[in-house]
Amino acid sequence: MMLREYARRNRREATPAEQFLWEHLRGNALGADFLRQHIIGDYIVDFVSRHDGLVIEVDGGYHSEPQQQEDDTVREYNLQRMGYHVMRFSNEEVLFDIDNVIRKIKEYFE
Repeated sequence: MMLREYARRNRREATPAEQFLWEHLRGNALGADFLRQHIIGDYIVDFVSRHDGLVIEVDGGYHSEPQQQEDDTVREYNLQRMGYHVMRFSNEEVLFDIDNVIRKIKEYFE
């Protein structure tokens, strides 16, 4: 139950980068249906296209911390074991190079 409440809060309090990327993903804009702040197992992922098995994570600065990098590696491994492909983008990539981010996401679907 707490995970669900946390996911709802994350949707309400999305980072500027998450909000910006969501504007490019929502409404089947890339030909795939995405959900945001969605629970998969014990994780809340930023975005997921469940039918296509794609998870997209938008990473803030704290993801460069050694402990967080270790946690992200374990999380990514577990998501891959559940059948998902994980793409990671930094806040800066999303905010300042959105065309390249969208190109990489579209390439996944080709």
